[in-house]
Amino acid sequence: MYPAQFDYHTPGTVKEALDLLGKYKDDAKLLAGGHSLLPAMRFRLARPAHVVDLRKVPGLSGIKEEGGMLVIGAMTTHWAIESSPVVKAKCPVLAQTAAQIGDPMVRNMGTIGGSLTHADPAADYPATIIALNAEMVVEGPKGKRSIKVDDFFKSLMTTAVGPDEILTEVRVPVCGANVGCAYMKFPHPASRFAVVGVAAALTLDGGKVSKASIGITGAGTKAVRAKGVEAALLGKALDAATIQAAAEKAPDGVDVQADLQGSVEYKTHLLKVFAKRAIEAAAKK
Repeated sequence: MYPAQFDYHTPGTVKEALDLLGKYKDDAKLLAGGHSLLPAMRFRLARPAHVVDLRKVPGLSGIKEEGGMLVIGAMTTHWAIESSPVVKAKCPVLAQTAAQIGDPMVRNMGTIGGSLTHADPAADYPATIIALNAEMVVEGPKGKRSIKVDDFFKSLMTTAVGPDEILTEVRVPVCGANVGCAYMKFPHPASRFAVVGVAAALTLDGGKVSKASIGITGAGTKAVRAKGVEAALLGKALDAATIQAAAEKAPDGVDVQADLQGSVEYKTHLLKVFAKRAIEAAAKK
């Protein structure tokens, strides 16, 4: 099928893009990598009258270290993150997560900002940025504001980014020498989306967990923090019994949804399996 007729805009600055959003409001859609919007338009599930392409806006892509944070432009591609020496050195789990997204074409075109704002419940990044306690920087008519990751994902394909705002940066804390991180998923064999994905970031002091941060994707309507797993790990040595007991709590607080990929029971089981694998992998780093 072909999309409905639309006007195509290529702003040269963030302000120009914001002005277009303000002018056309609900009739406008932002285009980043296009892997979600364009298929929806072809099937006429989305019919924007105006498409605002962000790919020519300078300053929205790139990776730098600043004040103990990795600052990643929202238009930075998955491949750029996967291959970045800075990301590999300072936050390797983010590069590992990017490397598991889709296929080479998707990774060369898709962007971290597009993925996060689309908020597909089976996307990979959300679990990892929850585990890393990232912050999202958005810009709108009233200026810039930061959104903590725990406040970012609201519901199915809905985030805290306002209709008149644009995600411009993702800020990720640099991983310290005593921090182990990992992302493990059970991928759909065709799309490579996560049927279930779990990210773990563990800080070890004196052989015990002083801080645990666990993110889950794929199982429910949105990515969530696994607070039960975190609580079960705090203050404990990472022996087999502790890891198993913590992993058993992975489904707690998750609104597990049945779909074509599996039943509630199946996904609940996968959550426990991949929570255990993610914790074990993080403990070895």
